[in-house]
Formats: sequence, C-alpha cells, structure tokens
Amino acid sequence: MKFDKEWLKQNWVAYSVALCIGILFYVMISNIGNIWAGVKVLHSFISPIIGGAIIAYLLNPLMVMYEKYLFKWVKNSIIKRGLSVFLTFVTFLLAIAILLIALIPQIVDSIATILDNTDLYVATLQDLLAKLGTSADALQINIHSFTDMGTDMIVSFTKSIPDNINSIVSASVNIGSSIITTIIAFILAIYFLSDKEHMIEGFRRLFFLLLSDRQYKKWADFWSRCNVILIRYIGGDILDAILVGFANFVFMSCLSMPYSVLISLVVGVTNLAPTFGPIVGAVIGAFILVLVNPWHAFWFLVFTIILQTLDGYVIKPKLFGNTLGISSVWILIAIIVFGRIFGIVGVLLAIPFAAIIDFTYRELFIVWLEKRNGKV
Repeated sequence: MKFDKEWLKQNWVAYSVALCIGILFYVMISNIGNIWAGVKVLHSFISPIIGGAIIAYLLNPLMVMYEKYLFKWVKNSIIKRGLSVFLTFVTFLLAIAILLIALIPQIVDSIATILDNTDLYVATLQDLLAKLGTSADALQINIHSFTDMGTDMIVSFTKSIPDNINSIVSASVNIGSSIITTIIAFILAIYFLSDKEHMIEGFRRLFFLLLSDRQYKKWADFWSRCNVILIRYIGGDILDAILVGFANFVFMSCLSMPYSVLISLVVGVTNLAPTFGPIVGAVIGAFILVLVNPWHAFWFLVFTIILQTLDGYVIKPKLFGNTLGISSVWILIAIIVFGRIFGIVGVLLAIPFAAIIDFTYRELFIVWLEKRNGKV
C-alpha cells in the first residue's frame, strides 16, 4: 500500500497533532511533582554512568599518549591498552594523592587557626569599622548605616558558627554517598577506556545506518569540532587555574602573608569559573587577610587585579587560541543560563557550550537557511 503524502496536508491532521501535544503538555504540568521524583530516581541510577563517561573522556588523552609513546613497542593491542589504562589511572590517582598530602595538612591548620582566633578577628573587624566611621565623620560623610549593618552581619556570623555544625555533619554523610558513586564511576571509566573502540564503532554504525553519507560526514565533523573545543578548553582552564594559584602562592609567600596555601587554593579553584570566579576568589582572600592585616588585603587585591589582567590578555589567549571565538556578551548570557540549569557544572562549562552553540548556529543553521532560501 502506497503512503499518500497529501493525507498529511489536510488541516485536521495538524489540529489533531496539536491537540495531542497540548494534552500531553497539560498532563506533564499536572504531574510535575511525580515526573520530577522520577527524574531524581533516574538520575541516581545513571549518575555513576555519566560520571564514568566524563572521567574516561578526560583521561583519554593521557591514555592515548601512553599508548603512542610509552608502550609503542608492545605488539599485542590488548596488552598495550591494559598497560596504558592501568598507568593512566595510577598517574591520576598518584597526582591526586600528592596534592592532598601536600595541601590538606596546611589547609586544616589554616582553618583551625581561623576558628581559634575568630573572636580576635571579629574584634579587629569591628574596630576597623569603628575607625572607618570616625574617619567618615571627620569628612562629614554619613556611613553609620553601613558600619552598623557590617557589625550586625559579623555578630550574626559568629553566632551561626555553632549552628552550622549539624549542616557540616549532614554534608559529611552526603560526601560519603558521593564517594561510593565516584568509586563506581571510576570502575566504569576503566571499562569505557578499555573498550573504547568497540563502543565508538557501535555508535558509528548506528549513525551510518540512520543517516545518509553526506549527513554522516557532517555529524562526524560536528562531533570532532565539539571534541576539540571541550578538550582544549578543559585542559587550558585547568592549566590556567594551576598557574594563577601558584603565582598567587609565590606572591603571598614572598610578602610573608598568612594562610597562603588556603587562599591560593581558593583563588585557583574559583579561577576555573569564568567571569565571576576570580572576583569571588579575590573577595574571599581579601576578607580573610583583612582580619589579620588590612595592608595585606590591600596588596593582595592589587596583585589580583594585575594577575587577572595578565591572565585575561596574555595567558588565556595563548592557551585557548582562536578555538573559542565568542563575544563577552554571549559568555555572560551562557554563564547565567547554564548556571541556572546545570548549577556549578553549567558555570564551569558555559564557555565551551556557548562556543559549540555559536559555531552550530553559524556553520550549520545559517548555511541550512541560506540553502533553503536559494541564496547559496
């Protein structure tokens, strides 16, 4: 029986489809609570799989490097892959262990010192606000509302510290469950890397059957571009964060500033988040330093401004090159949108997502519209 395409052009078909979509949308809105609960359950099941895929994706370049250079003399491909995967995870876990051994004792010591001297720091900050109010009065500037608000915030913060112990305990329990998920994700990542070619070949065959040769080549090129953007951005962003954190540590150590390891770690981690990250790191570092010595906080902020200027105009262009050719406006929009949808992960990956959307729009969607309208 031959399918009559004219049947689809009748109005009642379009109205029926629209009615079905409307009913489906209404049912989804009416049962949004149950749907969200189902999504959470599904997320709990697939999160180790997604985590394993992400870990495998990030460690794949290191594994390929070991295969290509270190174990190129091994003829058996299975043995070569096994050795490369094993050494990749040993390298990664060893780097994490060295980092934790080097940083955790100093970070714990810094946090303990801050907590032990909380009363002294609060008194110093209140005295600083009082002096600021006195200086403002001498200049006939009324900032009492600001200083009073600052004092109230300090008092509220010190009173809330004991109450936050329960939150810390609850967070520790959540961390425990996250550790189990992470272990499962690492095990899955080993399997993903070991059987990478078979999995990729399966997806290739599926797309090759579903798409024409021309469409298949377009999608292959599209995913290749996405891979280049993601790998280059993630690797460059991590390297940039390490450089910024290390430069901050050297500067603070040279001036004998306290809590150099803790603050440099905060600066490096927050530098991973685009646009707002460095601002958050600078504010946290300056707040800790102003409790000890306001001049330390001042010079820290001056150095941070110089470092971020150098980072934005010299370091990042060298690391990223022309791979991420998007405007600052789209970066800001991407950070807000992806941050609201995906949380901290969305903020960290907002720029490569925006770059992928940008080149998809310019090189695929616009070209398709031009061909459709006969302008190409």
